[in-house]
Amino acid sequence: MRVLVVDDDEFALDLLSNTLTEAGHCVQTASDGRDALELVRTGQFRFVISDWEMPHLNGLDLCREIRKRRFGAYVYVILVTGRKATHDVVEGLDAGADDFIAKPFDPMELCVRVRAGERILSLHGRDLTIFTLAKLAESRDPDTGAHLERVREYCRVIADHLSRQDAYRDEVDAEFIETLYRTSPLHDIGKVGLPDCVLLKPGHLTDVEFNLVKTHTSIGAETLDIAAREHPEASFLHMARDIALTHHERFDGSGYPAGLKGTEIPLCGRIVALADVYDALTSHRIYKSAFPHDVARSIIIQGSNSHFDPDIVDAFVQNEEAFVAIRRRFAEESQATREKPPAVLEAAASTYN
Repeated sequence: MRVLVVDDDEFALDLLSNTLTEAGHCVQTASDGRDALELVRTGQFRFVISDWEMPHLNGLDLCREIRKRRFGAYVYVILVTGRKATHDVVEGLDAGADDFIAKPFDPMELCVRVRAGERILSLHGRDLTIFTLAKLAESRDPDTGAHLERVREYCRVIADHLSRQDAYRDEVDAEFIETLYRTSPLHDIGKVGLPDCVLLKPGHLTDVEFNLVKTHTSIGAETLDIAAREHPEASFLHMARDIALTHHERFDGSGYPAGLKGTEIPLCGRIVALADVYDALTSHRIYKSAFPHDVARSIIIQGSNSHFDPDIVDAFVQNEEAFVAIRRRFAEESQATREKPPAVLEAAASTYN
């Protein structure tokens, strides 16, 4: 995370800069609000820590200028100030500040507040990024949209069950469940790199074609990994990358692309593996009819400890009614949409145009 520190006091500027650098941040400094605004205009900084009292353009006016302009992404601003009165806090927040740090500041508090700001920035960009990428995958296959919705619902059911088990309590918390729910639709993002003649083929694939399809895991992971390196504050991209890479691995090591085995496969990948297969089994495809739930259930149970993690199969079995309900709900929503008369659809569409 690149942090811009602004203060006309050289001692304070060095103290803030050194504290953040030691905490692992890339820091640039400015001693004037006008210079800081020009640096923000470059788009290189999404995090600004500014003194309130400065000549020319003070911290409050710097906040106002940042909020008035479009910089391509949200800029998080912390004001460093000795002002503690309620009306000062209100004025600062009204100007666009996101947080305050009192002078003299405590280095530990500074680092904690910066980390909190990073989490907020991560959440701010997460949903937009995921939506855009998921829509890109959806555009390649007319069946994919509902598939993405169902898979993430199945994933949430499994993760919620695991969160209540002692073995997973520390790993599967509310943040894990939410991130999994948000990022699981990206599991097949690598398919955008496959030709239509293979991706949409209405019959069995040749060995060569199937090996080409397998590359979608690596393509997706490489794409998401590049995004994660460019935007380290977007921590959700790490889970998205792991899911894209490993959701076709198998618990016994016979999967692809790396032949990972057991817990070598990230938990998020093991969860998505079952959710993805269940949905594929119970959905109509151009090359197959949909299997009923009981048939899919038997196939998944048979795959326990070979294809799937036994703990995740157990979570599926204990929550199979929730799986059936999700499948039924999306089927009913799809049917209702198909049955709407054109006039209703046109009226609904006009609302969003």
